[in-house]
Amino acid sequence: MSRRALTLLLAGFLVLALGIVGAFRPVPYVVLSPGPTENTIGEVDKKPVISIKGRETYPTTGSLSLVTVAYQGGPAAQIDLLTALRGWIDPTVAVVPQETIFAPDRDPREVEEENSVEMTNSQDSATAAALNELKIRYDLAVTVVSTEKGKPADGKLRKGDEINSVDGRPAKDVDVVGDTVKAHKPGQSVLFNVTRGKDKLDVTVPTVAGPEGQTQVGLLMQAKYKFPFDVDINVGDVGGPSAGLMFSLGILDKLTPGELTGGKQIAGTGTIEPSGKVGAIGGIAQKMVGAQDAGATVFLTPADNCAEAVKAAPSGLRLVRADTMHDAVLALDALRTGKGNVPACDAG
Repeated sequence: MSRRALTLLLAGFLVLALGIVGAFRPVPYVVLSPGPTENTIGEVDKKPVISIKGRETYPTTGSLSLVTVAYQGGPAAQIDLLTALRGWIDPTVAVVPQETIFAPDRDPREVEEENSVEMTNSQDSATAAALNELKIRYDLAVTVVSTEKGKPADGKLRKGDEINSVDGRPAKDVDVVGDTVKAHKPGQSVLFNVTRGKDKLDVTVPTVAGPEGQTQVGLLMQAKYKFPFDVDINVGDVGGPSAGLMFSLGILDKLTPGELTGGKQIAGTGTIEPSGKVGAIGGIAQKMVGAQDAGATVFLTPADNCAEAVKAAPSGLRLVRADTMHDAVLALDALRTGKGNVPACDAG
């Protein structure tokens, strides 16, 4: 073998070896793929997803399924380049920079705690939204779960503080408190009135700019509702707030005679406020694939996700726009009866 041929052969082996090594090197990306679905009017591990005690309930049929996104990667378990490349090729998954899911200045344990609290808040907000839709009264209190170390609220507000008002505005729910804080410019102060033990205190907290530019004080809150009957939601390890709309519809379906779905396989997503307003979520493309894989033919879509959803919707999945829970109920009534308007998503 000539020296030239040997050199080319060795160079080829070297390139191949480097390519193999490089393919298995960790990269700062996260792969998002369709996650499991759960029927909110069905069961998980032989237990009802939604259990209601102290109030009459009614039989249900069909499904009102929440959808999820599974992910690979993260600071503690980075994916390799080969996994990222496979994700880029697969149209049903998305590969995104790690920092879009895990903020670089956040402890993963704090993110996990926040997701857990968001899921609890989502379940409570869903119950409140369903009761509001049915005009059933309830009480609530907004409480402090934790403060973020190094942020202005740290050392000023304490775990267990019950927030009565913020800047004189009654703390009717978590969103009222959050929106009032965000309405300030970074550096301005917010006046909290809290109940701590037996005392009522005024606590002034300065604000700072958060990672995305929103004004914040570094406060994690939870609304403690006092409902006139017990609503228990069992979804295992699912976290985050995006199942709120489907929880609220599942609760309403169980509390009312008749069948909200008409026996159809319905799936959907969206955060929910106690007022019934539906909010946007992430991972809409993967959630639609998961919904169709689970047999859904109709997908309830937050209005702010419609434009993206239309571009990525699997063939045969009907997208129904849901601005509010009430709108979603009317749309399901129209689908069931064949009468009335069914608002569709458009490309915006």
